[in-house]
Amino acid sequence: MFISAAYRFLEYLKVVKNASEHTIRNYAIDLNSLKKYLEDAILKKSKPEEIPEKISHDKSYSERDTTRDGLIPLAIIERKIIRSFLADLSANNQNKRTIVRRLSSLRTFFNYAHSQNLIVINPTEELDTPKLEKKIPSSLSYDQVQKMFEQPDINTYLGLRDRAIIELFYSSGLRVSELVALNRHDFDPQNLLIKLKGKGKKERIVPITKNAAQWIKNYLDHLERHQRVDGHEAEADPDAIFLNKHGTRLTTRSVDRSFDKYLTASGLAGKITPHTIRHTIATHWLENGMDLKTIQVILGHSALATTTIYTQVSTSLKKKVYDDAHPRA
Repeated sequence: MFISAAYRFLEYLKVVKNASEHTIRNYAIDLNSLKKYLEDAILKKSKPEEIPEKISHDKSYSERDTTRDGLIPLAIIERKIIRSFLADLSANNQNKRTIVRRLSSLRTFFNYAHSQNLIVINPTEELDTPKLEKKIPSSLSYDQVQKMFEQPDINTYLGLRDRAIIELFYSSGLRVSELVALNRHDFDPQNLLIKLKGKGKKERIVPITKNAAQWIKNYLDHLERHQRVDGHEAEADPDAIFLNKHGTRLTTRSVDRSFDKYLTASGLAGKITPHTIRHTIATHWLENGMDLKTIQVILGHSALATTTIYTQVSTSLKKKVYDDAHPRA
């Protein structure tokens, strides 16, 4: 049955593939999207209380609600249903990237179901993936980066934290998930190195600037880290580097919220995200002579092709500078 197979698949991702919670959550979102379509197409005559519960990424196979497992048989999900599902997403103006991700997730799920003999025919076989235009990532100018640095109030403990975060993003091109996972023992200020856990929980060691290391040390050594004062609690997680106002480990959502505040203040709202700084430093490295292979290793890209996108960013930025500065442009 579809619901049962979905939970088995999510447990496989967690236990066997050692996938991150973020990855498992995204698969659950995509499976729930198909589930909703199947409910509308197959269970439209059912009463609301008969509809299977939402597939939860944080429930195990044994914890699922089994009472309605059989309402959506896995065997009925044929290729034409997957095609109709994708067409329905398109008709409802879903972003093409979202549609491609949904199909990719379903391919992985049905490959698993086929390998476990849960289905005879994989309904995602021979389905064409919609082609995506390669989008050049956004990048900031040096002046815009400086404006970002100036937003946090470094006279406050939490402002000092946010300045250290922005400095670290620009120093080493971290992903947000890598930043919030940092522990004290991952930070080596003497040798100016940090150890990161990247996608697929792959570890890598990357350099950090002396400036960023000093901001992190100032934040870690701040007296208010161990005090309960107006605006935040004392440290409750001695391992984590970056803490929220409750004294526990900062989350990716908290970082996004902080950035939204600073972006609005700096006039950059709607233009960039924390990930933009990762693109920005990669572009600036390239413009200052760093080779693509080194950038690939620092950013943790599994394929060099992913890194080569920054050559296009750099070219477009240089063209803009040329057009803006040339007296006859």
